[in-house]
Amino acid sequence: MAEVRSLAGIYVRLVGARIRSQLEYRVSTALQLVGVAILTATDFVAIAVIFANVPELGEWSLGEVAFLYALATISFALTDIAIGHLDLFPQMIREGTFDQILVRPLPSLLQVVASDFALRRLGKALQGLAVLAFALTLVDVDWTVGRMLAIPVAIAAGAVIYAAVWIALATVAFWIVDAIELVNAFTYGGSFLSQYPLWIFARCLRGLVVFLVPLAFVAYFPAVYVLDKDDELGLPRAFSFASPFVAVLAALVAGAVWRNAVRHYRSAGG
Repeated sequence: MAEVRSLAGIYVRLVGARIRSQLEYRVSTALQLVGVAILTATDFVAIAVIFANVPELGEWSLGEVAFLYALATISFALTDIAIGHLDLFPQMIREGTFDQILVRPLPSLLQVVASDFALRRLGKALQGLAVLAFALTLVDVDWTVGRMLAIPVAIAAGAVIYAAVWIALATVAFWIVDAIELVNAFTYGGSFLSQYPLWIFARCLRGLVVFLVPLAFVAYFPAVYVLDKDDELGLPRAFSFASPFVAVLAALVAGAVWRNAVRHYRSAGG
């Protein structure tokens, strides 16, 4: 436990230094943050356009889809803020800079995820929060303590699930250096998929995101519980409460995959 606290303290100090350096240029940072928020808002505009032409998407109203979108967007934004720079990991492998990380007395994953921290990505989270506030004005929810707690729990669990998927898939770069498009298909593509009710997608894709790459537990199942909707997939009701457990399991698997990949890494010159 003491080691975990020590590593957490190191991470906070490294990220703090990154934040302070960006805040030296406050106007630039603010403009970038607003720009990201406006740019990502186009995703929700596409949903609004759909509902401008149809009153419901199956049994889902605009407010309900907006709620689903908000959970997925906020969770992904938090992950993107923390580890979005894993996009550059294949470049680190190709240029040999990952070798430098391995000779330092800190966990390699900690060093990689702390190597950058872009405040501009916070704009996506703020846009998601705005959509969440909008959605809550449209949906009719029988609020209980459980449903109120389910929202922050789902967001936190969703961020962990996204991070686990991102980290596990990033290890592909150890063997296929130019595999960033494959990784993005599951990360950014998975974020897009999580913004819609799963039943609209093909059966094979639904099975993939429920049982293999557990993106269905980011927003869909928590939304089914909070909104008290029937699950069109016909899966057990317990799935609506499983996101925290899936997040823990996904994190453990991702950690094991990363450690195994690093153990078999032979360096850029090997």
